[in-house]
Parts: sequence; structure tokens; C-alpha cells
Amino acid sequence: MTENVVICRLVSYHSIEMVTNPRKPEESSSYFAFSRRRGRLTSLGLMALGALLVSGCGNPIARKLEGRWLGESVENFDSKDVAAATGWARGLSLEFSGTHLTVAVPAEEPRTGKYRVASVHDNDVELAVTRLDGAVDSASFKLDDEHSLRFMVGDNRAVVLRREQ
Repeated sequence: MTENVVICRLVSYHSIEMVTNPRKPEESSSYFAFSRRRGRLTSLGLMALGALLVSGCGNPIARKLEGRWLGESVENFDSKDVAAATGWARGLSLEFSGTHLTVAVPAEEPRTGKYRVASVHDNDVELAVTRLDGAVDSASFKLDDEHSLRFMVGDNRAVVLRREQ
């Protein structure tokens, strides 16, 4: 008896289960094995379909904005402000990732918030950006093409951004 106890302690439950035959042979029939396999395949197929639908959804403008944009130059600034504004613009970066926007400005910590497309008219895009504290800011952009974007900062002034390669 002691010998049997020692042997049982050396063999785990899972190894015993793997080497023993089923108690009812009809449970291991090919029909049941097929239906279990079909159920797993159906579940995997539904999960893959769901992933495709989620990745394909979203606003087409949000998909165009996706990626990192780097400041390049400024437009319509007073000549006395162009040098300082251009320096600031070249340090600016915007990163659109999913529904989040991260803004990095020279001499400040990057800020991230959730955004949504509030309105679109031709190539004019208005975004509503929700900060971490819950406040909502608006940001205006002009989409020139897939590599160029203008961040409208008021009074018809703009910061020109280029998509990072």
C-alpha cells in the first residue's frame, strides 16, 4: 500500500488523465471530436472577423491623420514674428494614434488626449480633443494631401506639418 502511495505522488493528475482511456467510448467518437473542433474554429473565425471590422472602422479623416506629423514652417505671420514662430513650429509634433492625439511642443511635456472629428468641410477639419482633466479643446486643420497638413492657429495663420517618413 505504501508503495502505491509513493507512485501516485510521482504521477500528476494530468499525466494519469492522458494515458487512461475514456470511460465511455461513444464520447470519443469522431462526431464529437469534429463538433468540438468546429466550435473552436467558429470561435476563432468570429474573433478574426471582429478584429477586421474594428480595424476597418473609424472616420476616414481619422485614418488620414494617423501617424506622426512634424512642424516644418509657418504661414501668414507678421514678419517680426516669423523667426520665433518658425523655431517653435519646427519643434512641434503631433501624433495621431487610434483615437488619441499627442502634442509635443518645445519646452513643454507632451500632452495626450482623446480626439474625435467634430466636423469636415472639403479639406477643413475640426477636431474636439478631450484632455485628461476632461476639458475639451478644438483644433482646426487643413488637409493639403497625404503628406502635408496645416494646423490653423487663428487669424488665418498656420503651422505647416509634414508626415514623418
